[in-house]
Amino acid sequence: MPHLLALDQGTTSSRAIVFTEEGAVAGLAQRELTQFYPSPGLVEHDPDEIWSTQLLTAQQAMREAGVGPADIAAIGVTNQRETVVMWERRSGHPIHRAIVWQDRRTTALLDDLRRAGHEPLIRERTGLVLDPYFSGSKITWLLDHVPGARARAERGELAVGTVDAWLLNRLSAGAAHVTDVSNASRTMLCDIRRGCWDDTLLELFRVPPALLPEIRPSIGVVAESDPALFGRSLPVAGVAGDQQAALFGQLCGQPGMVKNTYGTGCFMLMYTGRQPVESRHQLLTTIAWQLGNQPLEYALEGSVFIAGAAIQWLRDGLGLIGSASDINGLAARVPDAGGLYLVPAFTGLGAPYWDPHARGCLVGITRGATAAHLARAVLESIAFQVADVLEAMVADSGSSVTELRVDGGAAASDLLLQFQADVLGVAVQRPAITETTALGAAYLAGLGVNLWRGIPELAGQRQVERTFVPRMPAAERETRRAHWRRAVERAKGWSES
Repeated sequence: MPHLLALDQGTTSSRAIVFTEEGAVAGLAQRELTQFYPSPGLVEHDPDEIWSTQLLTAQQAMREAGVGPADIAAIGVTNQRETVVMWERRSGHPIHRAIVWQDRRTTALLDDLRRAGHEPLIRERTGLVLDPYFSGSKITWLLDHVPGARARAERGELAVGTVDAWLLNRLSAGAAHVTDVSNASRTMLCDIRRGCWDDTLLELFRVPPALLPEIRPSIGVVAESDPALFGRSLPVAGVAGDQQAALFGQLCGQPGMVKNTYGTGCFMLMYTGRQPVESRHQLLTTIAWQLGNQPLEYALEGSVFIAGAAIQWLRDGLGLIGSASDINGLAARVPDAGGLYLVPAFTGLGAPYWDPHARGCLVGITRGATAAHLARAVLESIAFQVADVLEAMVADSGSSVTELRVDGGAAASDLLLQFQADVLGVAVQRPAITETTALGAAYLAGLGVNLWRGIPELAGQRQVERTFVPRMPAAERETRRAHWRRAVERAKGWSES
């Protein structure tokens, strides 16, 4: 029976999952990734650790599944998207730590582009807002701040890419320098209507074209693994950024279908079909995927920077819980947050606010506030941010949403998902297999080697574990959200003052 190996390289860990042809998990492995914070607002990873942890988890997952290389039909790759790695072509050695998507170091550079009047062009070509979140300005920073990097790049000695390109290069022992359209669409250097690098954008960000990977569709063989890694060469036949992979894994293939992933951040995508929908409410228009020679397909996206990371802060920064899952028991000690509202703008605010100068704030504190109230406020802050994004998405698309499909680590919290349904007024659906990001990568890889003939064959694999139905009265919902918006206003622009 053929199996699929999904490599899921995320912000806080590298994971690998072996799936059966029926979409069941046969083997799983995970290793945490070291987070580096050189100074406030800066976030980095070690590219060699990204690669080593991903390789080790792949090998471990295969052992756990009891499969050998002959049993693997293909590899699928999915990844943290906007994080940038730059390396030497000849040696494969990184020239700097990876600059992570959460990093804020390029805020001033983008402010300069905004003042120069380039924002409308960038928005029109890329579907993105001018924010340090995206990859283009990170590449510029590396070229300008790593000694000799710009000269070496112009001589063709260096390569750059998002994490998928880095993994594909390492998997192929340096033979492949490729990315897929979904990852390329997050760089701020790609024309999302043509699916190619844009010369005008490259000039604006001063990025030599020779640095960049070749853009490929999301399915089809893009690389062959080095035989030394797994015992024989394996085809890499599916690639997508993590949020697009989760959208595919949730089988959101009809316009208006929406998924939300609760990870380090929160990422909501609505599939919109083969025509990009321009946002009027500060959302992103992004490429969802390209299935071989088929036309490009698109999504609207709202990116929330801090979700699960707020739970990590409660654990690591404040020491109020011993593990992330402990937040549920602590929060359940109280019926509500006691009037506390946490705005977790630790690295600025993403959609629909896009304020890199915002900072976290906690309002409504009284003498009666306890650790349990704070834990509940943390969970509620995640749900409030998601509600803001879905409201903007419905306004942009004109589609009514009757259900939200969810996944990611924090989706295991019944308390969070019930509150999410309450503040949305929409049913929240949790699938039986919540590893939908890796599953999406596996589905893409399987399609890439013709394991299935098309998406309709996959529809029968999806099973719902639980649906959370709204219980909160509409008046209370509106009051809670109004208080939340007041708290957000207090967080905005803080680092500018």
